Amino acid sequence: KVCYISLMLDIHLDRFLHFLVVEKGLSPNTLEAYSRDLTQYFRFLESIDITDLSQTHSETLYQYLGTLRSRKLSSRTQARILSALRSFYRFLQEESLRKDNPTLPLRGPKPKRTLPKTLSELEVENLINQPKTESPRGLRDAAMLEVLYATGLRVSELIALTLDQLELEAHLIRTMGKGSKERLVPIGKAASRCLMDYLEKGRLPLLKHLMVPWVFLNNRGGRLSRQGFWKILRQYGRQAGILKKISP
Repeated sequence: KVCYISLMLDIHLDRFLHFLVVEKGLSPNTLEAYSRDLTQYFRFLESIDITDLSQTHSETLYQYLGTLRSRKLSSRTQARILSALRSFYRFLQEESLRKDNPTLPLRGPKPKRTLPKTLSELEVENLINQPKTESPRGLRDAAMLEVLYATGLRVSELIALTLDQLELEAHLIRTMGKGSKERLVPIGKAASRCLMDYLEKGRLPLLKHLMVPWVFLNNRGGRLSRQGFWKILRQYGRQAGILKKISP
């Protein structure tokens, strides 16, 4: 049974993920989340001796949602998992792999809507002024904070920026967002000037004689990671005396 359910997972999940890539153009992070959520669902099916997707019904899914609640997962996480299940069963139905969609009667918890915590103008100014621009690393950090504040880029977009995406004379950045959609983002004069200072004085010492396209580099000359940027942001937040939890 375990071998059969594993084979079923491999076949149906691979086809579904391929569909999401080709037809929907979803990002790698979204695909990973779908894969993780559906894999956990298949493990649940194994635990209740269901060896075929045709044996799953709305009651099966209600039972699974009950296990999610018993694990005290947040309403947002439960809603995300239910969304993955709905998409998966809709795919099976559209591919004629089953006649019905057992997720239709399901109603998941509504995620609690909370206002984002923001920084005051003074706190932002203090944060941006923290990097010491006498060093290559300080120039890099100052440029990253200025660009992030000026453009509203996601962290993944910021660290993935390459040199050919910069159009600083026109005060523009070309970036690839969700779904691999390109967009032009205006960047103010202050951020453009800070970025130019980094490119002229800071990037070459960080490059370590490597030929890489990324704008923002780590101390080894490679691309800065998401985790690396988060650490940098938290460090400057502490230095600025910002007590509230901050995020990009």
